[in-house]
Amino acid sequence: MKISPLTSPLPTRPLLFRPFRPLLAGCIWVTVLLGGQAAQAQAQEVPKVASEGVWQLSISPYTDHFRHSPDHKSVWAVGLERGFADNTLVGAFGFSNSFGQPSAYLYYGWLFPKVFPAAPALYIKVTAGLLYGYVSPFDDKVPLNYNGFSPAIIPALGWQFDDKWSAQVNLLGTAAVMFMVNRKF
Repeated sequence: MKISPLTSPLPTRPLLFRPFRPLLAGCIWVTVLLGGQAAQAQAQEVPKVASEGVWQLSISPYTDHFRHSPDHKSVWAVGLERGFADNTLVGAFGFSNSFGQPSAYLYYGWLFPKVFPAAPALYIKVTAGLLYGYVSPFDDKVPLNYNGFSPAIIPALGWQFDDKWSAQVNLLGTAAVMFMVNRKF
C-alpha cells in the first residue's frame, strides 16, 4: 500500500505558528539588537544593585489574548524573582493558564535597564525557562509540550517608576500579552 501525504494514517496537528514565523523572527532580532545596545549602556553605567541581590514580587491581574476563544478563562499570576548586580535574574511564577489549569514557570533571565537614553525608566527583560501546566486536552496550545512541560522564552517591556515599583508587559508568544506590577524589597 502506498501512502501519500494527503492520506497519511498518522494524525497531524495544524502548524498554528507558521504564519507568525516572520513576526516571531523579527521580535527575536529586535530583542537581540536591543540587548546588544543595552549591554553597551551597562558597560558605561552599572546600576546600583546590592551584590547579594534584590527580591521582587510580581503580580499579574490581567492578560489580553490576541484571539478570543470560548475556552479562555481569566488568567492571574504571582511570582518571586531575584535580581543580581550583573543584571541577571532567576524566578518562579505560579499562575492559572488561559484554560484555567494551575501552571508554573521557572526561569533565568536578563534585565536591560536604560535601553533608550531618551526614556531612562524604560527597560527590557528577557527570560527563558521551563513552563508546566498545559495538559490534556490543551496540551497542544504551547509548542514543544511533553507531558505538560515545555520550554518558554518571554520578552517584556517595562517602566521603572521609582526604586521599588515598576510595571511591565510580557509578550506570551503569539497568544497574548500579560500586564504586570512589580515591587522590589
